[in-house]
Parts: sequence; structure tokens; C-alpha cells
Amino acid sequence: MREEGGSPNLRVAACGYWRRRGLPTETAQVVPARSADLLLLALLAATPDRVYVPAPGPVRHLAQALLLGRAPHRLPTPAECGGVPDPFALLEAVRRDRAAGLRPGVLLLSVVDDPTGTVPPPELLHEVCEAAAGEGLVIVSDESLRDTSHDPHATVIVSPAEILHPNGADAEDVVVLTDPRAAPLPGAEGAEGPGAALARFPATARGEARAGAVRHVLDALDAHAGDARAVARALEEPVELRAEAEAAARAAGRHTGALSRAVAAAGGVCRPPQAGRHVYADLEPLRPQLAARGATDAATLEAALVVRLGTGVLGGHRFGDRPGALHVRLTAAAPAAPAPEHRDGHEALARVEAALADLTGHSSTGSRR
Repeated sequence: MREEGGSPNLRVAACGYWRRRGLPTETAQVVPARSADLLLLALLAATPDRVYVPAPGPVRHLAQALLLGRAPHRLPTPAECGGVPDPFALLEAVRRDRAAGLRPGVLLLSVVDDPTGTVPPPELLHEVCEAAAGEGLVIVSDESLRDTSHDPHATVIVSPAEILHPNGADAEDVVVLTDPRAAPLPGAEGAEGPGAALARFPATARGEARAGAVRHVLDALDAHAGDARAVARALEEPVELRAEAEAAARAAGRHTGALSRAVAAAGGVCRPPQAGRHVYADLEPLRPQLAARGATDAATLEAALVVRLGTGVLGGHRFGDRPGALHVRLTAAAPAAPAPEHRDGHEALARVEAALADLTGHSSTGSRR
């Protein structure tokens, strides 16, 4: 068995990336894989028992658990954000599962949520992590979108591995995942050559054992990362790439902000996006108007918007949300240029405004301020 997958440069670059974010890391703690899906699949395969996920949540979190035949326990998110479950709902779910003879195992969460583009406040994340740790759950923290904050000075993003860090020791049961190609960041997304996703395991005996089990699964899948030089360079964060990444995140913030205003102007609601390039629209207040156009649930709403917009639309049912709810994720343009007047971004927003107006009977408004 290969003890460590991926090139040494990739693992060294990952160590530097995490150290700069307050997580001291050695190469033995880093496990790379060819893709985030394969890495998460290996991690869940090596960590048995019940999986808990906030819903709505990332498609791949649900997909990998279902692929292993382990239907995840979907938990409601708090009113203020996505990415984490309501801590009281988590505790109640774990206790009910134990009473039913099930063994709670893993909580999957995200420090930046896809689909909503929101960030759990540190105090809420702390409460969720304490609840999970108190119940003996392994916390898998997906931090792939951590570096896409629209305004880093206004949004505090922390890792469960920072929160559960007693007396300087490593958090015993927190595994951090990152997929450099998940974010619209220069140097990683769309780069030539093989990709890689990475997991950081605790520097403890239990963490070492879990990392070894994941490597065994990756061996069986032949899914270890190769010499992913573009990913390693992105993780090293040279000055020019970091400046481009920050400009791209600011531009995404402008466009998602305008997109959320367009949803509000049409009569829908959504949580204000703080990171990433998506908004999650709740069009339930517009049910009568949408029903008149044949959109009565998430799937038919998605279909109606795909006809009008093409790609960039996914119904809430794909994220584990209630299929009957009129929820949809909309994607803002990811402009290559940071200027707010970027033509492609304005055209994409205008198409969204026109589609919502057509479906709801509202006139398009000037949300591109």
C-alpha cells in the first residue's frame, strides 16, 4: 500500500495552505485524492455508521453517502445560514437514532455553504461542533469555498478544527476537506493537468488510524492524486494568484448581491450571500403565479427556469431540500474581469430578471446597482 498519495510538493503546499489558516499541519496528516467526490467517498467508506447532513446542502455530500447505501439523516438548517444543522435538531436526531438501535457516525458540514452562499457565524458553529463532539461524531468540515468570501473584513470564517482545539492539541475528531477546483479561483479551476482534493486528519493516534483507513480505500479505488502541479501552485498562493482570487471573489459578491436583489424585487426571498457565486431563492411567496406557469414544486420550477436561462439553475430537491418547496439555486456570472460593469455579468443578470418577470408577472427592475 502507498503510505502517502500525491506528489511531495502537493502535500507540502497543502501544509503551508493550512498553516496560514491557523491549522499547523505535517505531511503525514495530508491525504490527497484525484477528486473531492472520490476523497469523500473513501472517507465515508472508512468511517461507518449514520451520516448526518444539513439540508439543503452540497449535492456531493448526499451523493457519496447514497452511493454507499447509507441514506443520510437530513437535518434542518438555522434561519440565519446554511452549512450547519440546527444544533438542537442534531442532538434530537442523534438521540432518536441511538434509541432506534442505530450508531451515529459522521456529521458533514460546510464553513461556506453551497447552495446558499452563507457562512455560519462562529458562535453558532461552535455550538454545533460542541454538540457533535459531545455525541462522539466525527466532524467532516468541507472548506472548499473558504477562500471565496465577498468581504473578508465583514465575514469571519473559522474551521471546526480551530474551534475544537483544546490546550493547543489537535482536534481529535475533525477532518478538514478542501477542493481547490471547487471555487472560481485562478490557478486551480480549469487548470490543465490532473486535479486533486485534500483531507487534513488530526495529528492523533485516532486521526492517523482514520487516515490510514482512507488510504486503503483510495488504493482500492486507484484514486490517489497524481502530480497535480497546478493545484499545488494554487495552494502555495503566490502574490499574483492571491490578488486575482480576491478580485474574483469581490466581483462574485457584486453579482450575487445583484442577483439576490432581483429575487427580492420579483417577490421571492433568499439569505444574503456572503461567499461563493450562488444564491438560494425561496419563491414560495409566488406559488400562485408560478403554478399558473406550471411550476408547482422544485423540479418543475427548475425546468421552467432552465427553459428560460439554460445552465446555472438547480432545484432545491437536488440539495436534499423538500421536493415540494419552490426553492432553486441560481448561479451568478463568474466574470474574469473584476470591473462591476463587466458585460457578461450584466447580461446574465438581465436574463435572470427577465425569466423571473416572465414566471411571476413582475416587471424587470434595476437591481444592477
